[in-house]
Order: sequence, then C-alpha cells, then structure tokens
Amino acid sequence: MNATTSLHRLGQSLWLDNITRGMLDDGTLARYIRELSVTGLTSNPTIYNLAFKNTPFYDAAIAAKVQQGITGERLFFDLAIEDLSRAADLFLEVHDRTNEIDGWVSLEVSPRLAYDTASTLAAAKSLHAQAGRPNLFIKIPGTPEGLPAIEEAIFAGVPVNVTLLFTTAHYLAAAEAYLRGIERRIDAGLDPRVCSVASLFISRWDAATAKQLPEHLRNRLGIAIGQQCYAAYRSLIASDRCQRLANFGAAQQRLLMASTGTKDPALCDHLYVRELAAPLTVNTMPEATLLAFADHGTLGSPVSAGGGTAERVLFEIRQAGIDIDALGADLQKQGAESFVKSWDELMQTIPSAKP
Repeated sequence: MNATTSLHRLGQSLWLDNITRGMLDDGTLARYIRELSVTGLTSNPTIYNLAFKNTPFYDAAIAAKVQQGITGERLFFDLAIEDLSRAADLFLEVHDRTNEIDGWVSLEVSPRLAYDTASTLAAAKSLHAQAGRPNLFIKIPGTPEGLPAIEEAIFAGVPVNVTLLFTTAHYLAAAEAYLRGIERRIDAGLDPRVCSVASLFISRWDAATAKQLPEHLRNRLGIAIGQQCYAAYRSLIASDRCQRLANFGAAQQRLLMASTGTKDPALCDHLYVRELAAPLTVNTMPEATLLAFADHGTLGSPVSAGGGTAERVLFEIRQAGIDIDALGADLQKQGAESFVKSWDELMQTIPSAKP
C-alpha cells in the first residue's frame, strides 16, 4: 500500500493543486485518480498564469476564441471552465459515491474582487451557472469583504471554497459565514445541503518567519497553525449548532489544508502532508508534492482532535517575538496581492478586448 492510499484510508482527501489542459488530454489526471487516490482538484490564478505562459496547451484554443470575438476575462473563464468541467466529470463518480462530500474541483473568481462584496457574489453566481457542474466549487477569499459574499453565495445555493485563510480566527469567521447561509436556507424552507470547504494556507507561515525565529522553532509555525485550526474545526463540527444543522440534512463545511508544498529545499519534500494527516479534512497539494509523497512518503501519527502540541509551540513562537495575529493579517493581504499580480500577468498573456 503506497502512502497516498494510506492517507486516503486514514480519512483525509487528497486533492491536486494544479490543472493544465495537457494533463487532461494525456490521461495524467485520470491516472492520478486511479493510482494515487486523488479525489479532487483546486486551481488558482497563479496555476493558470504559469500554464498559459509556459505550455502550448492553450494556444490553439485562444486563437479559436479570438476568432469568435472572445477576449480578456471572458476568454480566460471560458477556457478554465472547459478544463474544470472535464476534470469535474472525471471526479463525478467519487462525488456521487461519497454523497457529495468529495470529488470537487474549484474555480476562483477574479482576485481583483477580493475587497468587493457585491461584485464577488455576482461573479460567483454567474460562474457557477456557466459551469453547470454539481461538483464545482467557486473560490471566494475569506477577507472581511469576502465573508458577506460567502454567506450570500451559500444562501443562493452556490458551493464555495473559502480561500486565503491563514489563522484560526480567519477559519472560524469563514465557518460562521457558511453556517449563517445554511441557517437562512433552513428558515426559508430551502434544501440545506450546500457543500463548502475552508482553505487554510500553511507553508507561507514558515517562509515568512524563517529568518526571525531561533533554529528550534523554524518551520514549526505552519504546522502548529494547522493543528490549532484542526482542533477548532473538530470542536465546531461536534457542537450542538452543527449537529442541529446536520439533523436538517446539512453537510459539514470541511477544513482544507492548502499551500502544503515544502518551500525550503532543505526540508522533507512532503513535510506538511506527513505532519497534517487529519481525518475529516482535505489536503490539496502541488503536483510535485503529490508525486514525492506517493514515491517515498511516510505517515506519522494523525493530528490530534485536540491540536496536540500546537498551543505550546504557538506560545513559544509568540515569546520569540512573532505577533501571530498581525502576521496572519499581513499574509492574507499579501496572498490577495500575489493572486492579483498573477491575474494581471495572465490577462497580459491573452488578447484583450479592443477599445
């Protein structure tokens, strides 16, 4: 039994944090599903920016769209939805077999809308309708302005992947928006089963603090944040509030470990996968991390429902001078800015609408 199978049997879903038209055309994604227990997929502007710039897979499709008079953002979303619809179809069997818990793909709204509630909601509804797939999440950032859009999207029946969460407080705010949306659906007599995941970014914590912490605390912050958030998640889904919603037929919003590729080449290449093996969650990992884990990965003990040593490690890191709350806010802002940069570069690589 390889490591990916073991992790899947532990109860954590393995999703691929990558997509290109090439891996759809040549059967790579189908092989990952068949051989590596991959049960979902995520995308973001950076992934597509690299795919458009560094591969020839989209050249002919872009030319054909331009011939039809389709340019700019519409051209991108048309191509991305074509890709993600094909991927969603590959995962549909998993989606059906798990009663909609697993088998999802994700498409992000324009990152330029991260601080615009009304436009984010409108884009989420439009993209979901255009895709027409039951297992496609719309990614909405968990910024303060994104939270009302998340609640409204859930109330409107749009499945949401909440992205750009960095702290446990970010996660709990996203979970609150989800729960309010579901409660409003119940009050309105609507089907309460609208699925969601909340994506907690891990590795960027360690990249941001590597030069500020003493050696014994380096590369431990991201894992501790993941463990702390997992404890909050397990406590929340066991709460009377969530159990009441489950009694009405609602699904639980699952915690998703994101940004789990190892950035420091001196570290284990599957560090965050090994250390954040957590039942009832998702780990979406870059392709290189997935392949490394499948080839030589090892599993440690599952993350404790109580968070293990997280609070002690976080206390020591605060004592070493790291303001975790302030850093989390900065990382969320930087993450939003990074996606905007990738988005702008992406828009420059495809033809724009003529003035």
